[in-house]
Amino acid sequence: MKLFIRISFWLLCGALAAEAAQKFNQITLPPASRIKHRRPYQSEVQQPAAVQQEKQSISEPLSWRYPSLPDEEEPRYPPNFELKVPMPAESVSAICGDRTIRVEVKKDLLGIGKPVLGSDVTLGGCVAIGEDLDNQIIIFESELHGCGSQLLMSEDSFIYVFTLFYTPSSLGDGTIVRGRDVSVSIQCHYQRKHDVSSGLLRPTWTPFTGSKDSEESLYFSLQLMTDDWQLPHPVSHFLLGDVMKFEASVKPFHHIPLRVTVDSCVATVVPNVDTVPRYSFLGNIGCLFDSQLTGSSSQFLPRSQDDKLQFEVEAFRFEQDHSGVLYITCSLRATSAAAPVSATNKACSFSNGWREASGNHHACSCCDTDCGKDGRSELTVLHWNEKLLLGQFS
Repeated sequence: MKLFIRISFWLLCGALAAEAAQKFNQITLPPASRIKHRRPYQSEVQQPAAVQQEKQSISEPLSWRYPSLPDEEEPRYPPNFELKVPMPAESVSAICGDRTIRVEVKKDLLGIGKPVLGSDVTLGGCVAIGEDLDNQIIIFESELHGCGSQLLMSEDSFIYVFTLFYTPSSLGDGTIVRGRDVSVSIQCHYQRKHDVSSGLLRPTWTPFTGSKDSEESLYFSLQLMTDDWQLPHPVSHFLLGDVMKFEASVKPFHHIPLRVTVDSCVATVVPNVDTVPRYSFLGNIGCLFDSQLTGSSSQFLPRSQDDKLQFEVEAFRFEQDHSGVLYITCSLRATSAAAPVSATNKACSFSNGWREASGNHHACSCCDTDCGKDGRSELTVLHWNEKLLLGQFS
């Protein structure tokens, strides 16, 4: 059955092919001589004409010029006209007390006959405590070390510098102001006595009960010094990374020779040693902990004379505080120079172990425990407080 179908398919294909060939042979083509091949006309193929170029010359120079600007005329004023020249207004006064300052500001601060808003005036960031409406006066009061004051020291005086700020409020929709920012520097000068290095010193005297029949005065000093230890540091400004150099001394005058020591030092952000945060970098009766706790280079320098003691502390700040202000409060003490260096009469700093400034290192063995307080033959104790301003490298 399969063989029959395949043979029938080939027979059908052959018949169709034969019929197609017969029809093709019936088509007649014209003779080859009658087939014309078209050639392009000569006019259709042209060569481009030669381009003649010619350089144009300028026969006459250009006469056009930029127009000149008219001469600026001098300003003309009406007869007897005078330009107003700003004059300093005597509108700020200050009363410097022993511990505080009182600043009175006229509401016509700028001297132009227009009062300013009390809320636009601050003393180092502190707002006014009140206003005298009858006399149109704004009143400020502050402690000498408050309201952003700066303490400057000269050879003969202390200078507390305050800055009064006026920042005019915006008007209308908050886009314009009718005034200019003003800052006024206010200074309180205090005579520097007895080589005391801070106006905040309030020594508490303890009677000397030795062989002297009468009590004599002792004069302490704790000063920030320059890098060469030759002069007091002119300002209390330091950068993080600086080394603050302190020099403690006592002037015995008619006393027997004395040895000065620094029992403790505490850093705070306000002038109060009992607040937090606080950092006791020197304590336990003369142990400088900062180098042990932080790996810093803080240290007591070798003692060269009994009535003077020098120590260095790397500048620091508290982690969560960015005010740039640091208060250092230290306790100084004087004892007889003949008394031996001991656990309660020493100056120890840490560098691969505790080292004492006079060389008696065994006296520092209690720095890691408790050096106690018994047996101290103290003559007097002085609490010293200094405000430091700290900056950072940007």
